[in-house]
Amino acid sequence: MTVLEQYKRLEATGLWREAPDAQRREVIVSLGDATLMISTFSEIALTHWSLPAIARLNPGRQPALYAPGAEAEERLEIDDPDMIAAIETVRSAIDKRRPRPGRLRLWIGAGFGALLLGLGVFWLPDALTRQTVALLPPASREAIGNRLLQEIGRLAGPICTNPRGSLALNRLARRTFGDVAPRVAVLPASIPDTLALPGGILVANAGLVEDHETPEVLAGYLLAEQTRRTTTDPVLTLLTEAGLGTTLRLLTTGEIDNDTLYAHAVTLLSRETGPVDETALLSRFANAGISTTPYAFARDISGETVLSLIEANPIRTGRAEPLLPDADWITLQDICGR
Repeated sequence: MTVLEQYKRLEATGLWREAPDAQRREVIVSLGDATLMISTFSEIALTHWSLPAIARLNPGRQPALYAPGAEAEERLEIDDPDMIAAIETVRSAIDKRRPRPGRLRLWIGAGFGALLLGLGVFWLPDALTRQTVALLPPASREAIGNRLLQEIGRLAGPICTNPRGSLALNRLARRTFGDVAPRVAVLPASIPDTLALPGGILVANAGLVEDHETPEVLAGYLLAEQTRRTTTDPVLTLLTEAGLGTTLRLLTTGEIDNDTLYAHAVTLLSRETGPVDETALLSRFANAGISTTPYAFARDISGETVLSLIEANPIRTGRAEPLLPDADWITLQDICGR
């Protein structure tokens, strides 16, 4: 039912004109279920207007002037306030029930905009960062790693570069990792135990060299850091911390500014060492032919928190080949000397 219940069978008088050049006639106006009926005083129906199509031509003015449609030529003047209120109420109720294509488009557009905004805020930066990392050539990674190493050296102290010690360190790296060994740098004891930098660079705390009796401890820490590197790309960590602006600059120009590298160096030096997958680490120890026991006890002298590494040692100490001759190890321990 179109008309509201309280206005059923409402009647009033009005002035109706069939065409612009026709004479106005006084008529009876009746509000029906779905139509406005216009009839003579002898109850002869002259016309029926569909309630949903009725248009008011002079909103807010009296007498109210209506037409059966926006383009229709018929006119109806009504000055009865009850009938005017009824027609306006019915028109308002019908208008609210009409579908709103524009509003639907608005909601669809707003939803699509929100989706794009969400993608831009949450998905795009991460996706762009990962794509940049994937496209970065090895030479650029190495250049970033070397610059970052210089920033760390300025903060923590110069890289240990004793020539004979450096030769021994290279031998240890090749013995631990094989022919394709990462570059290993030793810095003063003011840095974390180990750090992984872009370009395959591993940084070790001088204490791992100076404070232990065998090179297996240093080798174990390097193997652990290399294992972490496989799960967290150092370049991805750098760009994620630096933000989208740095990612875009690196992608378009291939450059990263010194302030960004300095800030990341500060973060690396203050960050705690992350966990390492022990299964993957044990596999690396096995492939390198190195006992896990010295490394495990260096991490925890009681052995309680590293019991799994001790019990699953793939190379028993008695069968392990020496990592370095004693002379090389003694030389390596003096790598930070002058």
